[in-house]
Amino acid sequence: MAPVSGSRVLVVEGEAALPVVKALASETRQMILSLLTHNVMNVSELAEIMSQPHSTISFNLNQLQAAGLVTFEFEPGTRGSQKLCAKAYDEVHIRLPGAAVESEADQVVVVTMPIGSYRYLEASPTCGIASETKIIGMLDDPRSFFEPEHVYAQILWFREGYVEYAFPNNLPYGAIARSLELSMEICSEAPQYDPNWPSDITLWINDREVGTWTSPGDLGGTSGLLTPAWWHTDQTTYGMLKRWRVTTEGAMIDGVELSDTTVDSLALTSANHVKVKLGIKPDARHRGGLNLFGRKFGNYPQDIVMRIHYEFPHDAPKVTIR
Repeated sequence: MAPVSGSRVLVVEGEAALPVVKALASETRQMILSLLTHNVMNVSELAEIMSQPHSTISFNLNQLQAAGLVTFEFEPGTRGSQKLCAKAYDEVHIRLPGAAVESEADQVVVVTMPIGSYRYLEASPTCGIASETKIIGMLDDPRSFFEPEHVYAQILWFREGYVEYAFPNNLPYGAIARSLELSMEICSEAPQYDPNWPSDITLWINDREVGTWTSPGDLGGTSGLLTPAWWHTDQTTYGMLKRWRVTTEGAMIDGVELSDTTVDSLALTSANHVKVKLGIKPDARHRGGLNLFGRKFGNYPQDIVMRIHYEFPHDAPKVTIR
């Protein structure tokens, strides 16, 4: 079946498809997606139409959000802020095991970065870091991020600050980058967890601000697909898989326009590494921190993945370094 013109398509494969399939295996959640097809609605409206308690609707919305199928926005209301819900995609394409991640015709560099392999980090409590087997150092002690064991991290979190990575720049000599993509599992950071805890999370690449995404909350209460058995479910257990993309026309997150920062402005050919920084601005409206998940924690079996799509000018020879 050919995609509908202009439709938003989510493509998942392998183990990353499991949370999406699980989220769709519910008539209630399918009905919510149907109601959100043409309208942005709040929880009360959905509860009234479906004749369901607010708690039931909220629970199912959180499941859809964790799978990346709905998005939340907060806007002022008569009694505080209200949460508006929208459908993130019109179609879901699932690649069966064995399908190629990238077409052979594509020219793409893929680098996977473990979340514990950061170059520098600044953090303010609540904060902490853990491997798949234990807490590293002490909770709410920023010094713990510099323990030698930090390289084994599978989850890290902080209320304020930033984390910075240095990705190897494997762009071939003479190539021109057409787009840079970063995908990661991430959410806000609240004491224990709170699905209604917005946080403005900003991404910088090579010191150029790409844009800010508002995470709707800190997700927990139930075990994620990869949550270790020793980790308590009254804490953060999973996040949302977010895909940042910078092209020749601008930047976006999950296909939604983010800023006018272009891939050309990132100056990818001027350094031997690509600096990637995630953090909370001191003057952010929602300073709700962040949780970052590795491939053995949360819902998605991946670390931070960077993809650079490139091409060679027609008049430039390809250079191979041996």
